[in-house]
Amino acid sequence: MTRGANPRGRVSFPKGQMKKRTTRALLPALAVGLAGACALAQAREAGGGEAHGGGAAGHGLDPFVLAGLAAVFVVAKVGGEIFERLRQPAVLGELVAGIAVGSLALAGVGGVEALRAHAVINALAEIGVIILLFEVGLESNLAEMLEVGWSSLLVAAAGVVAPFFLGWGVSYYFFPAEAMLVHVFIGATLCATSVGITARVLRDMGRLQTRESRIILGAAVIDDVLGLLILAVVAGAIRASAAGGALALADVVVIAGKSLAFLVGALLVGRFVVPHLFRGAGRFEARGVLLTLSLAFCFLLAWAAASVGLAPIVGAFAAGLVLDEAHFESFGRRGERLEELLAPVSAVLVPVFFVLMGMKVDLSAFARLELLGFAAALTAVAVIGTQVCSLAVVERGVNRLSVGLGMIPRGEVGLIFAGIGASLTLPNAQGTPEPVIGPATFGAVVIMVIVTTLVTPPALKWSLQRTPPQTEPGQDDAFRETAEDAARRTTH
Repeated sequence: MTRGANPRGRVSFPKGQMKKRTTRALLPALAVGLAGACALAQAREAGGGEAHGGGAAGHGLDPFVLAGLAAVFVVAKVGGEIFERLRQPAVLGELVAGIAVGSLALAGVGGVEALRAHAVINALAEIGVIILLFEVGLESNLAEMLEVGWSSLLVAAAGVVAPFFLGWGVSYYFFPAEAMLVHVFIGATLCATSVGITARVLRDMGRLQTRESRIILGAAVIDDVLGLLILAVVAGAIRASAAGGALALADVVVIAGKSLAFLVGALLVGRFVVPHLFRGAGRFEARGVLLTLSLAFCFLLAWAAASVGLAPIVGAFAAGLVLDEAHFESFGRRGERLEELLAPVSAVLVPVFFVLMGMKVDLSAFARLELLGFAAALTAVAVIGTQVCSLAVVERGVNRLSVGLGMIPRGEVGLIFAGIGASLTLPNAQGTPEPVIGPATFGAVVIMVIVTTLVTPPALKWSLQRTPPQTEPGQDDAFRETAEDAARRTTH
């Protein structure tokens, strides 16, 4: 097939030829983004590295932020596009693009440190991850969580407990001199499953309606809740220990009770207060009322969570969990859906978080063989721990291996946990505060996330092809919508 003109007189190309041309254009675009990051970093160094002002008189915003965001946006989208063309989640491309930018520091570009440490860019990344967890909550249905049955509940519990203690043990084996809470936190990074990757595989194979799919999706939603509760308890214990020294069991119980009380309080607010707020706001005629009010509610609960000593993402997840389509009925005449309105905001801000996480990976640390061994061991126990999930399936006739393989990907939640760990500190033997998740450990977590995400699609396809699908009657349409929502979240 040759190049020709379409009826409107525009030049057209065969689809395959266009795809090849576009793919070849991605690498130069990525090179431009990396070159831009390098140039702005060098300009930052030449300008003395001031935190504000940057030489632009009369402007309060540092121009370095604008150039930095431009570079982050370009490398994030080009990296995501490359990985999507490789049939992998865009989030991995954004993460690898961030690692590429961060590695410029190894080539002598010292200004990269200023980019990843800049307060404004870090604040935008924090807002991005809050919005991401808000989306996760929106796509989680509380009623379905209560109806998924014992298999999903037991699979979720096993998928949290086994990786948690295995990760704890691996951390203690490699770093016996570290504080116990460091090992506990590393175990916590293995707790939550990224269901979007699994959902995409199930959708591509036409298996969304099977019992295995229903168990995996329900368990992954419960996993998110349990993982965030563990994060709240462990992070609270670390803060209490850093502030007062010894940590009693009663303190842990108080932190856990506070976390549960917050989630229950958020659910009560969603049940009795939120419907009235949105019903009244539905009378507004201005544009963007639904999106603005929903984000305000998200940020308010994130602030409330931080105010009681929990991670802000716990509040963001709770905000999404309590919001329901029924709350938006008064906006129905405009044809607005919150998920669709939120998608452009998420597409801009969430990649900033993942690029920044990639930039924080210190590749030079992996010159030490013991750290490569730690990364390999952490990945191994993440896979082994999730296979324990298959033993928790109580239904007969279910492909237990597929359930275990479907729970493997750690994904974005593991990165979020690691990012929070990098911001928490504990005193070392000399009394000097050190990050709970140091650069080397952070890199090991990133490797674990990448490997578990890459191995899941081929392994799950192989397992599912070994058994014929067994449809869960009456669940096709509802389950298909839920799984496709989860897949969209992973690729944002």
